[in-house]
Amino acid sequence: MIITSAKPFEEILSLLKDEDDIFVVGCNVCAAKLKTGGEPEVLEMCRRLEESGKHVVGWVLPTAACSIRSFESLAEKNEKIKDARCILVMGCGSGVSAVSTVVDLPIYGSNNTLSLGGTSGGELLSNQCVMCGDCTINEYGGLCPKSQCPKALLNGPCGGAVDGMCEVNREKDCVWDLIYERLKKIDRLDLLYVIHAPKEHGFK
Repeated sequence: MIITSAKPFEEILSLLKDEDDIFVVGCNVCAAKLKTGGEPEVLEMCRRLEESGKHVVGWVLPTAACSIRSFESLAEKNEKIKDARCILVMGCGSGVSAVSTVVDLPIYGSNNTLSLGGTSGGELLSNQCVMCGDCTINEYGGLCPKSQCPKALLNGPCGGAVDGMCEVNREKDCVWDLIYERLKKIDRLDLLYVIHAPKEHGFK
């Protein structure tokens, strides 16, 4: 699940200040679950834009904004898209990019893309993965220190963690404390003796 947060409405209006005849594209997967781009949010966005003097020609809620087959597939859901002069995508950055590949109009995103996350037991989990392309999560008991440690430390906690709490955010568990407890539970504390080289961030 891609974690997003809604931009302030005033910022969206500023993005659209020179635009009109707006068509809104939501996302019925991640953004819907996070309430940043499902049907209620899309309808509310249309209402607020209209109240602010903008003309909204229509809206559509594809299954996922990041999986658009073609312009025709959007037009099949709502042909009013043909009257649009710009598109507002209420999804993640990937959704904005996907829509831009099939629509030859100015594209704007209403959300900020924060991280790759998920849900567990009804709880929203953010910052679960940074998609670095060199995954070693299996060596940390299934917890990624690169995404969950503010310092992205790969070889143990920093000196500032106190009583299992993160130095950077005292309200957050230190992921290295969680990794230790997880490895202890599955009898793999030996993995803590593996020294990890810094991640290679160069292009290949």
